[in-house]
Amino acid sequence: MQSRLTQEEWNYLSGHFGMCEHAPTRHRNSVRVSDLLDEARCSDYLDLLTVQLQSPSRMITASQFMKRYAFLTAAPLLYAMSAYNRGLDLSAGNCLLESTPGLSWLELVSLDDVNAAMPEASERHAWRDTVIQSYFAGNLGKLIQVMSGVAKVPKPILWENAAVRVFSLYEKRIRASGDQQEQARGRADFQYLIQQAPGALFGEKQNPLSPFYGKPVSSTVTDTPMRVRKTCCFYYEVSSVEEYCSNCPKVKN
Repeated sequence: MQSRLTQEEWNYLSGHFGMCEHAPTRHRNSVRVSDLLDEARCSDYLDLLTVQLQSPSRMITASQFMKRYAFLTAAPLLYAMSAYNRGLDLSAGNCLLESTPGLSWLELVSLDDVNAAMPEASERHAWRDTVIQSYFAGNLGKLIQVMSGVAKVPKPILWENAAVRVFSLYEKRIRASGDQQEQARGRADFQYLIQQAPGALFGEKQNPLSPFYGKPVSSTVTDTPMRVRKTCCFYYEVSSVEEYCSNCPKVKN
């Protein structure tokens, strides 16, 4: 069944994750994600972004892009799926990267079609697979494949950049929700995503999120245990003060 998110729900996705309905404007530059699945266009985009970020290489640029892109797409998609029980269309052809010239390099992601799929109660598992596959295999996974090739960046780095966004969403934002039904649905969806979902839903032979879901450990950086990354995202290479992520594997935690 098709439905639309309420204005309040859209306001939440926009305010917390930077996702909105596409509205053409001369004040923003738009790039359709499906265009970046072309190697030449993806290379040109990363080269422009490398200059904007003052990044030392296309590889490091691709890593920073994927961190931001996963926050703007994976987080709102999965939040809508688990919190609202709605499936947004985040296929590559329906997503646009939006930036304001001179102010941002990737401000938000907008959607052409904002209709949402709603499952029948008895068919939610199959519906969930469709939502996950449309985004991960049809969008993020393809983009990771292309960027890994043109930027010579190992795919595990890009997948972990996405994985940390997924973990944070469920472990912090959804777990903290006061709605018991939302929490229960979130726990079930999270467990499925990291332990049971087959690789095919991600466009991979094996589940690419599972390897990064390690046990949080004690840290001298924060008061609470945290999950140290298995790969480095190279954020310190573009930070103006050479700042490392708190869960960076290169920092003694």
